[in-house]
Amino acid sequence: MTSPVIRIATRSSKLALWQAEYVRSLLRAAVPDVAVEIVHVKTVGDKNQTDALRQFGGTGVFTREVQNSVLSGDTEIAVHSLKDLPTESAEGLVLGGVPERAPTADALLLPNAEGLESLSDLPPGARIGTGSPRRQAQLLHLRPDLKMLEIRGNVETRIRKLDDGDYDAIVLAEAGLQRLGLTDRISLLLAPPDVLPAVGQGAIGIECRENDASTLKALTAITDVHVLDCVRAERALLKELRAGCHAPLGAWTELSADQLKLTAVLLSSDGTQRLSAEATGPQKDPEKLGVDVAGQLLKSGGQQLVDAI
Repeated sequence: MTSPVIRIATRSSKLALWQAEYVRSLLRAAVPDVAVEIVHVKTVGDKNQTDALRQFGGTGVFTREVQNSVLSGDTEIAVHSLKDLPTESAEGLVLGGVPERAPTADALLLPNAEGLESLSDLPPGARIGTGSPRRQAQLLHLRPDLKMLEIRGNVETRIRKLDDGDYDAIVLAEAGLQRLGLTDRISLLLAPPDVLPAVGQGAIGIECRENDASTLKALTAITDVHVLDCVRAERALLKELRAGCHAPLGAWTELSADQLKLTAVLLSSDGTQRLSAEATGPQKDPEKLGVDVAGQLLKSGGQQLVDAI
């Protein structure tokens, strides 16, 4: 008798493969009688390594082909960096699993792992490599003199470009550096309240077909419910703002007892305008918390910032 199989669709970068292998290890422990295989999928974002993401679609460029693999039946689950996953699920798919979350901060890297005491120690007009409008806007709000430059490629490619002198510093997610064993390259952590992470940053999102009961059951077994509630609040915030996953929006969720506190910032692309909002609510209703915080931002002038995106 053939053993049941869960096939994981994933991108082929080192970080994406780390995440897929991590999910495979969790599934093997949770459902040891099920074989787990990994299937590589190339996305639009992988094929185009030169243009800024927002120039050729932005939303879904790292997820669409991976999702299609599940929808077509070639695989059972899709593993994503949750910050890349659009808030509107592809028809027929559901976010079925969210494991334990890694650190959510951003990290500033200098050439050859030089140290840095604070952001103010960067030289005037320093060239910063980041393609994220969220990171660009928040850094410009703190240091308007900085020069923001687009950067593409996987983590290793970006670090090589930094060390080759193309940039004075680059910004990457602390989570990815930790997962790849590269935390020794971090020169400075960019953390709340100064810099807020992306919605879902540090979390892994696992999708499956909504009618696949056995796979959903397996994903439930590897889900951290506290992390799931935090990201549900953050994703509800983003969805309510209708700003897209590449908006200059930062979100930070804290959990204490059974209460969630969600803090968010929404900025103009040049960082000159920065709106902030926060609210606390019961963990059992994270979507309402996200909607409430989004409402605060919109009422304080956020609609104009969203319209400009």
